[in-house]
Amino acid sequence: MGRLKESGASEMRPVRRARIAVAAVFAVHGAVTGNFATRIPWIQERLDLSAGQLGLALAFPAIGASIAMPLAGRISHRFGARTALRGLLALWTVWLVMPPLAPGLVWLCGVLLIFGATAGMADVAMNALGVEIENRLGRSIMSGLHGMWSVGALTGSAAGTVAAHAEADARLHLAIAAGVLTVLGAVACHWVLDLRSTPEEHPPPRFALPPRSALIIGAVGFCAVFAEGASLDWSAVYLRDVMETSPGVAAACTTAFSCTMAGARLVGDAVVGRFGPVRTVRTGGVLATAGGILVVAAPGPALAITGFGLIGLGIAIVVPLAFAAAGRSGPAPSQAIAGVATITYTSGLIAPAAMGSIANLTSLTISFCLVTALALGLVAGAGVLRTPAGTDATGPAPHTDPSTSRATLS
Repeated sequence: MGRLKESGASEMRPVRRARIAVAAVFAVHGAVTGNFATRIPWIQERLDLSAGQLGLALAFPAIGASIAMPLAGRISHRFGARTALRGLLALWTVWLVMPPLAPGLVWLCGVLLIFGATAGMADVAMNALGVEIENRLGRSIMSGLHGMWSVGALTGSAAGTVAAHAEADARLHLAIAAGVLTVLGAVACHWVLDLRSTPEEHPPPRFALPPRSALIIGAVGFCAVFAEGASLDWSAVYLRDVMETSPGVAAACTTAFSCTMAGARLVGDAVVGRFGPVRTVRTGGVLATAGGILVVAAPGPALAITGFGLIGLGIAIVVPLAFAAAGRSGPAPSQAIAGVATITYTSGLIAPAAMGSIANLTSLTISFCLVTALALGLVAGAGVLRTPAGTDATGPAPHTDPSTSRATLS
C-alpha cells in the first residue's frame, strides 16, 4: 500500500509542477494587458485621439482575437501544446512594444489587430492546458488560474502606474516590460504539459456553432466581460477626463480594479464550493451594480476608484463559472464551451467601441450607466449557472480540446 501511495504521488508530481507553470503563464499573459491598459491615456494624448477614435482602436484587439482564436487548436495539433504555447505567448509579449510606436489612428488599429490575435491564440492554448490539468487533478483550479491572470494584470498595472507617475515615455516602459515578460514566459512554458496529437487524429474544426443551451449562459458571460473590458480600458481615461485627476492617479484606478479582480478569483474556487455558483454570481452582480452606481454618481476620484473596485470584485469569477456551466449544459461540452467563448469575446469586441461611441454622443459617465445595467443583468441571469443535482459545483470542467489526447510530462 505504501508503495502504491508513493507511486501515485510520483505520477502526480509532474502535473502539480505543470499547474504552477501554467499559473505563471496566466500571470505573464495578464501582465501584458496590465502594462498596456495603464498607458492607453498616453497613447491617446500622443495621437490626439477623441473618445470615439480611441474606442474604435480599442475594438481591434477583440477583432483580432475573434479571427485568430480558431487557429490555436490547429497550431497545437501541429506542433504540440507546449511548443505552440511557447511561440504564441512570445508573439503576444513581444508585440507589446508596438502600440506606442504607432504614428496614427490607422496604424494603431492595425497594430492592435495583431496584438489581439496573438493574445487570443495564447489565451486559448493556456486555457486548454489549464482544463487538462484540472481534469487530472480532479478538482477545480480554473478560478485560481484566472486569479493568477489578474495578479499578472495587477502587477503590470502597478508597473504602469509607477511609469505614469514618473512621466516615463511609454515606448521605453513597454519595451522593457516586453523584454522581461518574454523571458519569464519562455521559462514558464518549459514546465507545462507537452500535449501531442496522435498521427491518426484529425485537426479540430475551425469553428464550432454554439448549441442553444449555451446561448443564455453565454449572455451571462457577455455581461461580465463587457463590464470587465470597459472598466479595464476606460477606467484610467474616466479618472483623468471626468474626475480631472493626474495621470498617476488615473493609472492607479486601473490597479485598484485589477486588485479586486485578482483577490476574488484567487479565493473563487473556495467561495463557489461553499455557496454554490448561483448565489456567488448573484451576490457578485449586486456588488458590481453598486460599484457602477458609485462610479457614475461619485463626486470625486476616491469614490470612483472604490466603485471600479466593486465592479471588479463582483464580476471576477463569472466567466470561469460560465465555462463550467457550458460544459454541463449538453451532450457536446466542447461545442458549448467554444460557443460561450465566442459570445464572451464578442462582448470584448463590442465593449470598447460601444463605450467610445456613447461617450462621443453623450458623455463617458453615461457610458458607465450601460456597464451598471449589464452588471444588474448578472443578478437576473445567475440561475442558468445552477449545478445539476448530483454533481460537484467545483468539479473539473470537461476536456475541451479534442486534438490533445496524449501527453508527455517531461
